[in-house]
Amino acid sequence: MYKDRASERTVIELSRDALAHNVKLLSDMLPEGCRLMPAVKANAYGHGAILLSKELNRLGIDAFCVASANEGDELRRNGITGDILVLGYTPESDFHLLSEADLIQTAVCADYAKQLSSFGENIKVHIGIDTGMHRLGESSENIDQIAELFSLPGIRVEGVYSHLSASDSKSGECRQFTLMQGKAFWDCVNILKNRGCDIKSAHILSSYGLLNYPELGGAYARVGIALYGYLETGEHAAESDLDLIPVLTFKSQIATVKDLKPGDKVGYGCRHVAEKAGKMAVIAAGFADGLPRALSCKRGSVLVRGKKAPIIGNICMDQTIIDVTGIDDVKPGDYAVIMGKSGDLEITAYDLAELTDSITNEVLSRLGDRALRRLK
Repeated sequence: MYKDRASERTVIELSRDALAHNVKLLSDMLPEGCRLMPAVKANAYGHGAILLSKELNRLGIDAFCVASANEGDELRRNGITGDILVLGYTPESDFHLLSEADLIQTAVCADYAKQLSSFGENIKVHIGIDTGMHRLGESSENIDQIAELFSLPGIRVEGVYSHLSASDSKSGECRQFTLMQGKAFWDCVNILKNRGCDIKSAHILSSYGLLNYPELGGAYARVGIALYGYLETGEHAAESDLDLIPVLTFKSQIATVKDLKPGDKVGYGCRHVAEKAGKMAVIAAGFADGLPRALSCKRGSVLVRGKKAPIIGNICMDQTIIDVTGIDDVKPGDYAVIMGKSGDLEITAYDLAELTDSITNEVLSRLGDRALRRLK
């Protein structure tokens, strides 16, 4: 909605060097015969799918996955080349996008594959195989039903894949479950091949699968959060020696600077009351831009001129009020860094995730459309 009129009041900067570093790092970890298929769904985890996918194309990436046909169609209309796999459900009203934009649709179950077949547009398909997550996909136990899909008219089955649900851990029950999923998947693939099914590609790895279970192999690694320089939590990062670099800096301009007197009430609900004389500033980003409201009332901070500026009062939809007492020369137009570095300090998606009892995936993917996104 805002992409054609985004302004510099709130900016998301993407580092070309960090992205290239992460691509090389992950590429070097790929098992033999495996390629990267970056997940650029949810606007590339908030980074900007078009901008980031163009840069990935430039880096030699020629396969992507998205959540919806609309996301895939947007990439095509903006010149993104290569395979684009739709991981999620596409309603019948959008089936035309699959052929028009040359997308690959996931068969989320056997009945859905038959629905795609009846559309009659020779749609490219990867069959989802459920190996234990019990989300999308036909059960790996239903070999006969899966095999029948390869001969349906109106679709071209070009691959099969599954999704690991506990691969973020290498120990205990999670390891056993992940290895069980891998065995169930490859047993299914081998049986289908023995029955004469032409499987051009089979894949099961995502970010954590590649990091922790690369031996499961496959044609693609559908990397998501790791591509953007993060694991899901700071705890996971501390346990890993992977040298990922965050791609994104999120910052917003200061709109105004004001003096505060003792007793002044700040923001909605008068949640902050100044205890002494000080100085506040208003930044031009709020929860509609992806700054979690849970960071209100000094739970979170931003960085201004290399110093921490606590968030005071409730975060608003479009603005956030910060305490800049003791920070010299703050003026309108200066940037407050919400995620990223300022001087010697840094706020990461790990920090925001921990403060909001969430994960980095959510923190990043909830960044709004109003920010100006640019490569640097």
